[in-house]
Amino acid sequence: MSEKLDAILAAAHTHATEVVAPNVDAWNAAKAWPRDASDKAGAAGLTGLYAPEDWGGQGLPLSEGIQVYEQLGLGDGAYAFALSMHNICTFAGCGYGTDAFKKKWARDLTAGRKLANFALTEPQSGSDPMKMYTRAMINGDGTWTISGSKAWVSLATEADIYFTVVKTSDAPGHKDMAMIAIPADAPGISFGPLYETPSYNFLPMSEMYLDNVVVSEENIILPIGQGLQGSLMAIDIARVSIASGCCGLMQAALDTALSYSKSRKMFGGKNLDLDGIQWMLGEVATDLEASKLLYRRAAEALGTPDGPLMAAHAKRFVPDAAVKAANTCTQVLGGMGLLQPYGLDGLSRLAQMLRIVDGTTEISRVVIGRALQKRAAGLPDLPVPKGFGERDEEASSIAAQ
Repeated sequence: MSEKLDAILAAAHTHATEVVAPNVDAWNAAKAWPRDASDKAGAAGLTGLYAPEDWGGQGLPLSEGIQVYEQLGLGDGAYAFALSMHNICTFAGCGYGTDAFKKKWARDLTAGRKLANFALTEPQSGSDPMKMYTRAMINGDGTWTISGSKAWVSLATEADIYFTVVKTSDAPGHKDMAMIAIPADAPGISFGPLYETPSYNFLPMSEMYLDNVVVSEENIILPIGQGLQGSLMAIDIARVSIASGCCGLMQAALDTALSYSKSRKMFGGKNLDLDGIQWMLGEVATDLEASKLLYRRAAEALGTPDGPLMAAHAKRFVPDAAVKAANTCTQVLGGMGLLQPYGLDGLSRLAQMLRIVDGTTEISRVVIGRALQKRAAGLPDLPVPKGFGERDEEASSIAAQ
């Protein structure tokens, strides 16, 4: 681990334990994004992780920067998720944006003075981006006029710019898709009612409506024909980032259960002295170590041919392990685990949310299943037993020839 990464991870740990964890309940009660906290994250270098140093970023490779969310997940998984999406957008803007866009936006994004988020999903399509109805019409002066709607937009009403995937024709498929950054103050942009969520109300999410929104061509992040490919890469990064944040969540749940069970007296001793409790928490500890290894391996694969599959493995396994860990640790506390001050009930709901966002674990299973089909196609056939009826059908076919 480089000294730079070591320092950034330490800063993320401090931010999670001193800024996020002590205040997240108050943020949820207020139902408002803690802009002062994200400002502090920016000051700590956590909002431009992958962006070039020339634009104020940290210049970390994805394999290193993604480890930050493991630390932030100790404080809150939804907060880690929001910052991960901002960092992905900042990475895209600084890496692929026009020179004019970077001059206007890059340093504010890397410093966290302005926040960005990603808008791909639409209300009717969910995980199927081919069914996209948001349209961009290219005007004679080079500007784009955009109309449509997006769903599950994080930092809705709070972000300063939204990296939005659009279609530029009615033709089926993805060859006409592009990504354009839409400033929040552009005329014609509006938001629906904020979604009511069970344990992360501080993170505003809603539908976003675009009514003849006109955006300059300098805000094109990915040109026509590259929108879907770039979006899928962004989703792969997000999936691995979520797995990283889930590891922090698992560690928080495990530490809560350990802190409680080492002091709880039952049956003539401490709960942590009981074999059953040790076995339960030992399984959580093993899943946590396996999850760390998996998401870090997936992070190293991003940008390679193995990247999408490894991201799917990480998104399939780690959030499921986090749900299991949160539930197990709740069980260790017994009835006390249901009480809000211990935080385990909230961790269970957060883990469930992280199973769903940026592709459900079922979508990851589809990706993995298709990879297995491709591998199977290249393997030699093995003899397969035939049923009685199949033998008769085969014999009849031979006789007919």
